[in-house]
Amino acid sequence: MNRTVVQIIRFVVLVLFQVLVINHIRLGGYVHPYIYLTFILLLPFSMPKWQLLVLGFAMGLSIDLFTGTPGLHAGATTLMAFCRPGIIKLVSGSLKFDNIQEPNLGQLDGMWFLRYVFCLVFIHHFALFFLESFSFRLIGQVLLRILLSVPVSVFLIMMILYIFKRDKKKE
Repeated sequence: MNRTVVQIIRFVVLVLFQVLVINHIRLGGYVHPYIYLTFILLLPFSMPKWQLLVLGFAMGLSIDLFTGTPGLHAGATTLMAFCRPGIIKLVSGSLKFDNIQEPNLGQLDGMWFLRYVFCLVFIHHFALFFLESFSFRLIGQVLLRILLSVPVSVFLIMMILYIFKRDKKKE
């Protein structure tokens, strides 16, 4: 299937799953998992930075429209998309992606992928929860929300990626 069509389907499915299922699961007042970040995490390595920013903003704005949070998710996902190339360089070190088009568990090391996901999810959650509180007076609650939400989001994202993993042999 065409990569553009796959990306569009992934975008729509993740937005709908986030707003119709995940947002209605109550895990206490401090745990807020966000699996829609998978879309940004799986974008191709060779994608131009401006496209990353536009797609990050579009994904965040889509979530904002459904949840009534004007600009919070758009700002956090745009920051995440902005930081993505730097995080890839940071966690990759000397690893080269010569014949790998996009990040996936089938072709990349699981620990590399876990570090990559953890760093970007942490950046997103940090920005989102601080934008939401917009005060350093609530820093304890914000840090607790980050501390509890990041591992849950990373776990759910990794489970989704593991379930839909493509093997090296099939490609």
